[in-house]
Amino acid sequence: MKLMLRSVFIWMTGLLSCAQNENPTSNMSSSLATSVTGYVQKTDTATFGTGCFWCTEAIFQQLEGVLKVTSGYSGGHTVRPTYKEVCTGTTGHAECVQIVYDPEKITFDELLEVFWQTHDPTTLNQQGNDIGTQYRSVIFYHNNEQKQKAEKYKTELDKSGAFSKPIVTEITAYDEKFYAAEDYHQDYYALNGSQPYCVYVIRPKMEKFKKVFKDKLKSSH
Repeated sequence: MKLMLRSVFIWMTGLLSCAQNENPTSNMSSSLATSVTGYVQKTDTATFGTGCFWCTEAIFQQLEGVLKVTSGYSGGHTVRPTYKEVCTGTTGHAECVQIVYDPEKITFDELLEVFWQTHDPTTLNQQGNDIGTQYRSVIFYHNNEQKQKAEKYKTELDKSGAFSKPIVTEITAYDEKFYAAEDYHQDYYALNGSQPYCVYVIRPKMEKFKKVFKDKLKSSH
């Protein structure tokens, strides 16, 4: 399954690479970060939900070109929700991560590849034993280019038969409302690696992820 998915993504990346160059507004959402040396670094942002954000954060932190990953909540109607409130499933939010990355080192296409392969996008409002709308598979797109790419990948993956069931991933516009989760959720796996959830749920995912994406990992990993 993993090899099949990778083959599909390599083929699709070739099809979509031209679209990135043809979109004159694709850079409008990029932010500029200036370091103390005066160097200006271009960054982009992606926002994904793949179930529990502890797992999602741990995976995307490993990728070369990813500068920052923040766990939080998006897509709901409650202002500044707490973790306890989100867990009730009544706020409308999804547990997700906001990823700031260097597009010269890693592309949105590559982030999408990791997104699709590191969770089950065919289970509605569920990842393993985590059940509820807060655990839904979702891509919050920040611009039209991200929307087109996400929808194209979803359609082509369904057509390819890469998954045995239809993909139910929600693709919706980012509404500029991302609420960072409480401090104890940030860097959760790195700080709590010996906890049962980390040992029995996150660690196996990390081991599989590192084998499949070993060519995309930061050198320290």
